[in-house]
Amino acid sequence: MPDNALPPPQMLHAWGLAGARLSPLGSGLINGTWLVEADGRRLVMQHVNPMFAPAVNDDIRVVTAHLRSKGLVTPELLPAADGNYWQLHEGGTWRLMTWVAGTSHERLSTVAQAQEAGALLARFHRALDDCRHEFHHARAGVHDTARHLANLRRALAEHRSHPQYAAVQPLAGEILGLADALEPLPALPERLVHGDPKINNILFDPATDRALCLIDLDTLGRMPLPLELGDAFRSWCNPRGEDDQRSAFSLELFRGAVAGYAAGAAGWITPAECRAIVPGTLTIYVELAARFCADALNESYFGWDASRYPSRSAHNQLRAASQLAAARSLLDMRGAAEEVVRSVFGAVSAA
Repeated sequence: MPDNALPPPQMLHAWGLAGARLSPLGSGLINGTWLVEADGRRLVMQHVNPMFAPAVNDDIRVVTAHLRSKGLVTPELLPAADGNYWQLHEGGTWRLMTWVAGTSHERLSTVAQAQEAGALLARFHRALDDCRHEFHHARAGVHDTARHLANLRRALAEHRSHPQYAAVQPLAGEILGLADALEPLPALPERLVHGDPKINNILFDPATDRALCLIDLDTLGRMPLPLELGDAFRSWCNPRGEDDQRSAFSLELFRGAVAGYAAGAAGWITPAECRAIVPGTLTIYVELAARFCADALNESYFGWDASRYPSRSAHNQLRAASQLAAARSLLDMRGAAEEVVRSVFGAVSAA
């Protein structure tokens, strides 16, 4: 998952789209996604990863309605002919939604893009601050860093005969060593957040490069804000992307992203949450490196690019090395990054 097979005819019939033109959309690692073109309309069909229960669509409908009521742009789930907002087929969940006329970036290239992304995420968070929805589908322990590190240790213990074990073991040792050096994050209240605000989950206006909306909302839920921001900044501030082990943290992009977020979140985000932004980003880098590294042995979770890599393991090794390199880069400039947070939020508060 995601798979490359086209949606089955039964799913197109379910939404009255027989004969529609289909093309793969996006580069997500979890859900299979296609652009559907029929009768002059553009829509989006997804095969939802089985990690998400069908009830996740009820959560998405409630939250997107709340976002629209606050004036934010967001995709909207569309009912099938039987009135249901998802369909089950051969054990899989399928859904159809509106298409937002935007483009996604695999990595940021300008400070202006970083500012736009930050400002949009702040609007998203503040719009959901008064949403009291009780989620039908809740992902437990999504950023339980200790659990992800334990999974990596378990993979090392259980897959000693894996053909790539000799390559993965030293990489895992580096990740676990860095994890041991990180201080635990402070206990903070949970906020309603996107849950996966990586850069290709943001759509930009292709004409103006303004950030339009967040997509892929299966991960909605509550967690401490620094983990959400850490997940955003680890993605946005790595201009080489996830498939380059020369990855490095860009302080310039970070300054732009923090400035954009602060402009919308000042007076809402707490000082304790601000202080935890950089530690949260480091934590997410290490956590994601551990997840990629474990899957280099388990080969069961993340999608991979078979046209560029000889195996899922090889692709996940590169991803893990990329996250590790970016984490080390941020560690080297940690003091400067923390000063960015202090100065930006201080300047916004004083304005």
